[in-house]
Amino acid sequence: MLSADQVKPGAQAVLSRADFDHLITVLQAEGYDVIGPTVDNGAVVYQEIDNAGALPEGVASRQAAGRYRLEKRADNALFGYIAGAQSWRPYLFQPSRTVWRAEKSGDELSFTEPEEPAPKMAFLGMRACELAAIELQDRVFMNGDAPDPDYAARRSGALFIAVNCGEAGETCFCVSMDTGPKVTRGHDLVLTELIAPDAHDFLVEIETEAGAEIARKLPLRAAEPQEVGRADAILAETAQSMGRALDTNGLKEILQDNQDAPQWGDVAERCLSCANCTLVCPTCFCNTTEDVTALDGESAERRQRWASCFNLDFSYLHGGPVRPSVEARYRQWMTHKLAHWIDQFGDSGCVGCGRCISWCPASIDITEEAAALRRHAEEADNGEN
Repeated sequence: MLSADQVKPGAQAVLSRADFDHLITVLQAEGYDVIGPTVDNGAVVYQEIDNAGALPEGVASRQAAGRYRLEKRADNALFGYIAGAQSWRPYLFQPSRTVWRAEKSGDELSFTEPEEPAPKMAFLGMRACELAAIELQDRVFMNGDAPDPDYAARRSGALFIAVNCGEAGETCFCVSMDTGPKVTRGHDLVLTELIAPDAHDFLVEIETEAGAEIARKLPLRAAEPQEVGRADAILAETAQSMGRALDTNGLKEILQDNQDAPQWGDVAERCLSCANCTLVCPTCFCNTTEDVTALDGESAERRQRWASCFNLDFSYLHGGPVRPSVEARYRQWMTHKLAHWIDQFGDSGCVGCGRCISWCPASIDITEEAAALRRHAEEADNGEN
């Protein structure tokens, strides 16, 4: 067993599957609500869990364009699924919340803001692409000119326990976006699941002092060189088996310079403008506010809620919406995600998780659409020459 002084940032250790429940017990004892993967309604989703028995043991997820199914694995991996159906976004950026409430008493009008403290959450099972997405959301909600106080409070108290991906999904393309599959930043602890015929363990890598404080309370042993080597080999194989690829070379300019390409009309004929892609995306941050007044006129609330650029009224100005067609709205989404975002924040707004592909009922594939626009641009260039 490792002593407390050996468990520090930069250290590598091993936690056995038999002792995995200790991790959740320690987190709960430290006051954390443990949010982790579990199976609900035929999908792996992130919810509060009480013990390791709630984890999706032996569950695999198979995904394709417009398709998501769970299957039984040949082993008892706890994290053998591809990234969950939804992202961690709802726990940091709430889908709906009250910003303030006004109440009238006679001629007096008082305003109050919710004083409910942010929950102390430990996120268990985060993937590299999801950590990259949170880093992007931090730029929007914490590092900009007008930080969101609710997001900042939830984010500052969160502990991130990541898991390296043991396999790639059919719709994954994180290698193209340089966001995975190896967890490299933004985490407190990272686990790599190691399964052999005679052993089931987790390589634990400690990144921060907050992670070390949790790890010191676990029954850990020193990692053997061969175990570290196995973890590296798993990640190398995962990186080689991406289900999708996105050529990002010059893509920003292709999207911004081809706003009238016929591909936009082609995809619009298939797109339902249902907003599924924006709801499952881990980086989308669009929101709106609405004022709700009680029928008696004695109170009112201002609420913040998620919005989507696929909604017709999202771009509404006096006289009507700026983007009335599905073609314009899809073009806005994809161009902002893969091009304008770079102008705003210095990075692409896509992390390659593939959720928008899996959960599109029309099976629209952002990697295929980008490739089609690239072909159009190349053909146009060749025609000019």
